[in-house]
Amino acid sequence: MSVQCEDAPSSSPARVEGGLEAYVEGAVRGERRAVDALLAEIRPVVVKYCRARVGHGQRSSASAEDVAQEVCLAVLKALPNYREQGRPFMAFVYGIAAHKVADAHRASARNRAESVPELPDSAGAEPGPEQRALQGELSERMGQLLGVLPDRQREILVLRVVLGMSAEETAAVVGSTPGAVRVAQHRALTRLRKALDEAQQGV
Repeated sequence: MSVQCEDAPSSSPARVEGGLEAYVEGAVRGERRAVDALLAEIRPVVVKYCRARVGHGQRSSASAEDVAQEVCLAVLKALPNYREQGRPFMAFVYGIAAHKVADAHRASARNRAESVPELPDSAGAEPGPEQRALQGELSERMGQLLGVLPDRQREILVLRVVLGMSAEETAAVVGSTPGAVRVAQHRALTRLRKALDEAQQGV
């Protein structure tokens, strides 16, 4: 089953969460329009999350879009059993996304063989080889940099900085308090600064 939703304009997680309330109940009951609307709302945020955690497929066996597709399918499969438990629906979605990203990282670690990039069917308006190489290098460097962080700090940093979630929203997703989220974010940024300084000094 293929989940195809147009990427909507970039949405803040708070705006997405507010828009979801109208769709979640109907989607849980299996109403097709509610399911389609729900996917249209969550997919852009899920893709952005997966891009931040997986990268753009340059160094892994699964692309961020593939992982995002798996997340959307898993959300669809889990919808009939979803029960609101005092946490935002997006916390439920991010929980699924975190598991799928971890699965992708494990699969990538098992399959370290260098893959041959697919050739496009036709020349399009996509970035040229130079641009893709730069994006791949930047994505790889960002992944290495985030790799120095413990999982929880990395997760909080992605949610706060990449997705732009508030400390309160992030706390709901990771099951913590806003204060603890801010402290973890500060520690993560401090650790990243130290890693950058060491890399620049050649240590």
